Amino acid sequence: MHAVDAVAESLERIRHAEPELCAFVEVWGEEALRRAGEVDARVAAGERLPLAGVPIGVKGRRHGLRTAAPLIDAGCVPVGATSVPGPGTPWQTWGLGAYGRTVNPWRADRTPGGSSAGSAVAVAAGLVPLATGSDGAGSVRIPAAWCGVVGLKTTNTDRTGLMAAGVLARCAEDAAAYWRIMAGEQPSDSEAPAPTAVWAPDLGFAAPDPDLVAIARTATQHLAKTGVVRLAGACLHLEDPAPAWLALRTPGADPTAAHRLRAENDRRLDALFADADLLLTPTTPNPPHSHDGPGDRYSTALTWAFNLSGHPALSLPAGFGADGCPVGLQLVAARGREALLLGVAREAEGRAGLRVRPTPYK
Repeated sequence: MHAVDAVAESLERIRHAEPELCAFVEVWGEEALRRAGEVDARVAAGERLPLAGVPIGVKGRRHGLRTAAPLIDAGCVPVGATSVPGPGTPWQTWGLGAYGRTVNPWRADRTPGGSSAGSAVAVAAGLVPLATGSDGAGSVRIPAAWCGVVGLKTTNTDRTGLMAAGVLARCAEDAAAYWRIMAGEQPSDSEAPAPTAVWAPDLGFAAPDPDLVAIARTATQHLAKTGVVRLAGACLHLEDPAPAWLALRTPGADPTAAHRLRAENDRRLDALFADADLLLTPTTPNPPHSHDGPGDRYSTALTWAFNLSGHPALSLPAGFGADGCPVGLQLVAARGREALLLGVAREAEGRAGLRVRPTPYK
């Protein structure tokens, strides 16, 4: 399919869906078609573009385009800026698109999570196959879990700011295509057929809902049964990262205690990854909440430890809760081992059937 045709189809899906889903703050129709025409011309001239004509959503406006520059150079065509929390909203938020609040495509009365809200919704609803995100506490993995798609947070290169680049995708192979471009075509991570994995349902401090733990545990056991991973008997207990994360993000706060907590958790994680390849947890402690907000509950309880530590992490669809909304399984690997996460995710989709399902949104 020509890039112009692929982009035109994506724009038509967006036009039809946007009044209901509100996944975009801006749609760049004319600009996207112009870029697609340029991609077709480059391909016709013999240029090899590994992602020629792939429509993508980008988180943020100008900054989003700068972040997506390697993807655009590889032939991707940005079709719009995806929704993020509105001005003045609390951190426990969702997204605000051009038409209003962003809704979860599985249940419109529930949030898709945030802050990469629109990116997750656009991918889950089939508006684009790929969308960029950023993750400072779980902002890629939480909406990936609640919308039932794949969400990758890369290794933190800046552990001061806690933010890492990421992607939302409909399958692990698409996320791997993103990573190959962003990482400069690094070689694949060569691993034994079944990496060793440690199951840690609460990381030693969180209080996840028992039904979500059961779904994620069942998915983990299925990964082991189908030979995707080998479960180890080790356990992990981390210090609750909330005080450290909040101190590091609060202007004027004394970071001394935060640095001590981070160092202790780093020590425990380094010890775990010296003996095991993967850490598995539920992605979130709670299901998608209503648009009124979750109150004082931290949906980040199981994700932000790895923004502090810098480890790459991926959320994979694990099943569905009693509310009909998706549940995520979080995979964490040693720093710099995104290829391992993506390889295991591909095997999980193939052998274990843990893959994105079509949403009920039409």
